Amino acid sequence: MQTQALIQSGLTGQSPTRRQLVGRVVATERQPSTSFQFHFWATPDSPIGIGTLVVVEAPGRTVWGIVTEGHAYNDVVSPMFDYLGADGKPDSQPPTDRPEIRVYTAAVLRCEPEQPIQPVPIGSVYLATEADVLIALRINEIPEERRVPVGIYDNGGLKAPVYLDADFLIGPEAGHLNVTGTSGLAAKTSAIQFLVNAIFQKVRNRTVAVVCFNVKGGDLLFLDKPPAHALDPKDEEIYRLVGMEPKPFEKVQYYAPYKPDRVNLATLRTHPSLTHNVHPLLWGLREVMRYVEVLLNKDDVEAKADAFLQFLRQRVIDPGFFEFDEEEAKFLIGVDLPRRLEVKNFSDLVFWFEVVLRYLEYANRKQWRSFAVETIRKIQNRLVNLTTRFAGLVSEGTEVFDLPWGRFEDRTIYVIDVANLSEEAQDLIFTRVVAELRERMEQRTLGVDAVIVIVDELNQYAPNTNRETYVMRTLRNICARGRYLGLVLFGAQQFRSQVDRQVIGNCSTALYGRIEMEELAQQGYQIFGPAVKEKMGTLSPGEMLVRHPYFSQPLFVRFPRPAVMRGQDGLRHFPPEPDKSLEDAVFANLRQLDPNLDRNAVADLIASARYSDGELAKDEIIHAMHKVLQERPAPGQVLRAFERALPKAPPRREVSSSPFPYDLTEPPIKGLDDEDDFGALEDDLYEDEDDEENPFL
Repeated sequence: MQTQALIQSGLTGQSPTRRQLVGRVVATERQPSTSFQFHFWATPDSPIGIGTLVVVEAPGRTVWGIVTEGHAYNDVVSPMFDYLGADGKPDSQPPTDRPEIRVYTAAVLRCEPEQPIQPVPIGSVYLATEADVLIALRINEIPEERRVPVGIYDNGGLKAPVYLDADFLIGPEAGHLNVTGTSGLAAKTSAIQFLVNAIFQKVRNRTVAVVCFNVKGGDLLFLDKPPAHALDPKDEEIYRLVGMEPKPFEKVQYYAPYKPDRVNLATLRTHPSLTHNVHPLLWGLREVMRYVEVLLNKDDVEAKADAFLQFLRQRVIDPGFFEFDEEEAKFLIGVDLPRRLEVKNFSDLVFWFEVVLRYLEYANRKQWRSFAVETIRKIQNRLVNLTTRFAGLVSEGTEVFDLPWGRFEDRTIYVIDVANLSEEAQDLIFTRVVAELRERMEQRTLGVDAVIVIVDELNQYAPNTNRETYVMRTLRNICARGRYLGLVLFGAQQFRSQVDRQVIGNCSTALYGRIEMEELAQQGYQIFGPAVKEKMGTLSPGEMLVRHPYFSQPLFVRFPRPAVMRGQDGLRHFPPEPDKSLEDAVFANLRQLDPNLDRNAVADLIASARYSDGELAKDEIIHAMHKVLQERPAPGQVLRAFERALPKAPPRREVSSSPFPYDLTEPPIKGLDDEDDFGALEDDLYEDEDDEENPFL
């Protein structure tokens, strides 16, 4: 058989004859052996503990198991006997040493032969060798090109690499990873970083990219830098055992929205030596409106409002223009308004709302296209202030800075820094990015075969509550169907019990670091025995309990510290720059396109961009900078492109209560000088209003 052949071949240089004998299976009437659990005794000096792998050898049958509980006994029937024997003195020496025995309980990992399924036989118990580790965990069945190191088995004096199956980690057979543990003690982020590095170095049968959201300070902002302190020799040994090179990630791109000033990025990675791979994230009308429900209260998006939002997307925003019908056009042309309106940005949308509402006001109508005026005003109030509420992320103009959709590169990490944003802005970014990833992966137009989405503080985005949010639906959809597309979720949180059950239930692989006893008392941890839970409550950083489809029982492993710079070290070595003034920020942004850009020339252009009243035209300057950054001209053409983007003597922008180019005190239509004439025209235009067909039917 394959398993027997593997044992006999001594795959790792250790033959079965070198197994260390430690005990013998014991089965009593009160504690019999079953097909999935057995007991054995061992001497006190045997290197056995919770999580140790053992092998039972019996004629014609071999069983591999993992220790889940242990007890110690001697021949004292009652504690009183021992007390009397010592005359009540703890320091007294008994005339004879009482024999001591240790009895362990082990869960079955694998049997050979596998059929028929029978109780574990009485036989000798040995410590597992490295070859036994591969067999017991079925790692020997994983092809080499699909083996992803998760750490090493370090128990019973043996250190052996442990692997996961890439097809069951990043799809298509199964997918998704969940990591839980106490903040600061469980090393959740470190575990994910090591696993991603292992995927990048070991999985070569597909292209893989990573998208992660930085939600805590500088936590993920220095993945491309080596650690500030040398790795411990124990960590270096683990890297050697699993066949990996300890090095930082070679290809990392960072994205962050602007601050409300629209020239400084909302990120802590602003040190001059680090800005070469930091990019702005700025979205326009189309990008935001597809997921605008994320920014609205549930009460706002009732059936009528939702229908109007769909109308806006399909008939106004997606086409980029809106053309009024003939009856409406008669009225609009009469007041010098165009029949066709361009709607390409939020400023255009605000104007469109004003035109529609003013038309309803003059026509004295309560409905437009089957939508009540109250619904239209309600949506207007929610949308027109988005550029103010989310200044720096939502643009008033047409400039868009986004992830490189369709051009994702293999072995590249795309970090989106949302740590300094409001919860609503974080939800919008998360929802749109993940939804766009799903659509691109469905169409196979992203540029890579698989994408890993890393989300920390998962209980914030998918809480275990009865209230379903847009973000939660997105996460549920990924976990339920993403593995078929190559879109998988690597999530982490402190409290697994507070994460949505559907999200947790669809994660095929789980890592558990140190967990507090209050959390271990929750229902989801009842699958573990008392001794395992006790050990989970005392794990040190770098130790994890692993559950994986290949493993019949959870296994404790040790992983090394990632060879990347930690967030707090990075902030000390690369302190963030203070916010720059408008002139300094414009020059710094443009200089990324042309390192030889003349500072004085940029300053002169900025100084010359003024309104007619002499005030600096800040909005036009920022708009010009964004336009140049979006066009990305050749280095020698940056200054000229910026000059062309700046308007000549920009007019002073005036804020008016009316967007219309006519005097509202004049009659709205020439030739109508009184209310009776206007009312007659209104009756003539809309006498068949009740018979008008619904444009949606």
